[in-house]
Amino acid sequence: MTRYASAVHATPVGDVLLTVADDRLLSLRVLHGDQHAAREDLVRILGAVPEDDPFAGAEAAGQLDEYFDGTRRNFDLPLDWSLTRGFSRAALQAVCEIPYGETAAYGEVAVMAGRPRAARAVGTACATSPFSIVVPVHRVVRSDGSPGQYGGHPEVKQYLLRKEQESGA
Repeated sequence: MTRYASAVHATPVGDVLLTVADDRLLSLRVLHGDQHAAREDLVRILGAVPEDDPFAGAEAAGQLDEYFDGTRRNFDLPLDWSLTRGFSRAALQAVCEIPYGETAAYGEVAVMAGRPRAARAVGTACATSPFSIVVPVHRVVRSDGSPGQYGGHPEVKQYLLRKEQESGA
């Protein structure tokens, strides 16, 4: 039986809720308000209640700290992709190929994922990604180069893009 556990970790963009399934990162959500709503959403999706464990996602928390300190450019975490399906998974895996400090348009990611006409589906995959930051959907931008949304918080996307560009990609 899968063991689900969650912990909250502070970052410069706000607290994040880290959820693991056994030893793999299942979800990383930037909390923009009440963490209880995010936890309830996970319970609904999982059909199980993750236990509160301050050490859950410790590896992810450490890598996040390194990322925000500027000493990490790529995440090396075991991910549990079970919350993604079909083309969404392919699109998010393609997003992982966008280099640190660079961006790609939704249409470019669609090509990378093998469906050149699926730019809108890439947008949906990015908007519903269970892996904020560690799967760098913040690097996916509109075709005109403008950043676009980021879970309704474009200021977080702009912060992450600026941080990567300033740290000398």
